[in-house]
Amino acid sequence: MTGLDSAAVGEAREAQGVREAARGAREAPGASGAHGSKPIPGGDPHPGSHPGPHPGPHPGSHPGSDSTAPAPTPSPVRPRATLALVSAATAVTLMNYTAPMVTLPETAAALHTPLSGQAWLLNGTPLGLAALLLVAGSLADDYGRRRIFLAGTLALGLTTALGALTTSTWQFTLARIAQGAASAALLASALGLIVHAFPSPRGRLHATGVWGAFVSGGIAAGPLVAAALPNWRVGYGVLGALALLLAALGTRTLAESRAPRGGRPDIPGALTFGLALVALVAALTLGRDGWLRAPVGLLLAAAVALIAVFVAVERRSGTPMIDLGLLRHRRFLASSAGGLFTGLAVIAVFSYLPSVVQRTMHLSPPATAGLLLLWSGLSFGVALQVKRLTIPPRGQLALGFALHAVGALTMLGAIGSGSWTRLLPGLIIGGVGSGLLNGALPLLAVESVPRERAAMGSGAQQTLRYIGSSVGVALTIALATSGGHLAHGTNLALLVSAGLAVTGAIGVLVLRDRK
Repeated sequence: MTGLDSAAVGEAREAQGVREAARGAREAPGASGAHGSKPIPGGDPHPGSHPGPHPGPHPGSHPGSDSTAPAPTPSPVRPRATLALVSAATAVTLMNYTAPMVTLPETAAALHTPLSGQAWLLNGTPLGLAALLLVAGSLADDYGRRRIFLAGTLALGLTTALGALTTSTWQFTLARIAQGAASAALLASALGLIVHAFPSPRGRLHATGVWGAFVSGGIAAGPLVAAALPNWRVGYGVLGALALLLAALGTRTLAESRAPRGGRPDIPGALTFGLALVALVAALTLGRDGWLRAPVGLLLAAAVALIAVFVAVERRSGTPMIDLGLLRHRRFLASSAGGLFTGLAVIAVFSYLPSVVQRTMHLSPPATAGLLLLWSGLSFGVALQVKRLTIPPRGQLALGFALHAVGALTMLGAIGSGSWTRLLPGLIIGGVGSGLLNGALPLLAVESVPRERAAMGSGAQQTLRYIGSSVGVALTIALATSGGHLAHGTNLALLVSAGLAVTGAIGVLVLRDRK
């Protein structure tokens, strides 16, 4: 055989091999066109499976098993139903969060809570949220977002109903912390479910905007529902029943999704982080009675030490609650800063302001809730329209913080005047700013991390949001009640809130992506 003939035979064999490989690829299970199906661009290869490419055996398979064995049929993804149910559950969560805004005086009287202990009545839920959002986000990505969401919704219903039966400050505080932990599971997995149901950028923009609007809607509805019911105990009973109903509906509506990394849950990280937050909030709560006292200093030192231990644990963990490498990315830092300063500047001051209004202007709980609706209702409406803006999320955050600062400054002197109409301009301006924040934050949270880690990204941002809330509420109460004159103290708290909002606006603008 000549060299030319050998080459021809080699080329023929190579071509035959290519044809056989192509035929094998077409006939392989799961290939494009197999069973008459086609992969969805940008979507998950199997509805209900983890998003994003992850080489290796399918979850639940074993090496050496028959690759042609039929896999269990996953539940179909129902985008609209998923968005509706997840948004409704989020609204109930925020209603539970904001209910004490107008019932704080009544609750404190029923539980015989002293003024120095009222921060705990407000801080129980944000403390539970901040302590467990990160670990809840990691668990949702690894073990199933639907599973964690339903567990959180069920637990929220049970713990909220139990909160109505408490008879002392410490019992109520523990119930609120448990409600916060359940809320963490629900909120951290909510955005992961939405991203899975809406894989395209356009769909994600619409869905996160709707979800953010329901955050504002829950904030608005919580005080109204609490004020409309006979007493605070009935209010918690109703909210608990709503959560249980949504948990039941979720079992028939939601499809499972996950992005497993393997390994074990980061229990050491969760413990050190949670204890650090408890120490920090306790120090700030006790600080109003004297910042130079030994217990306050020891608690602050413990918080710093535990945060250092947490960072060391996360560096060594195979499956950390948060990937510390994300701290090198400006978009993730901007998302985190947005969450932190929203809690410090916005949530904190509006959590305590209704109580101040009731005490100084002698408004009833329904009237106070109606006044607060001007702020929260505008926030809901604006958050729904954020998707129509051409301003990028980071610009929306900066504008939202700036408007909150203007609103807080506009309300200076209103408490001392004794006239609730003096609050109206500040509530309007602040409501628009809050709507921009609530509309932009969820989109930035999921865009700041890889798509398959959406729940972790949401958990990280919301963790800092509720850390800010816990710290901010304790600081606001300390400032508002300092000096014995509530009007003067409230002005000081509003000034600090405005300063923190300006700092947040500058921070998110500075943390723009490098070209």
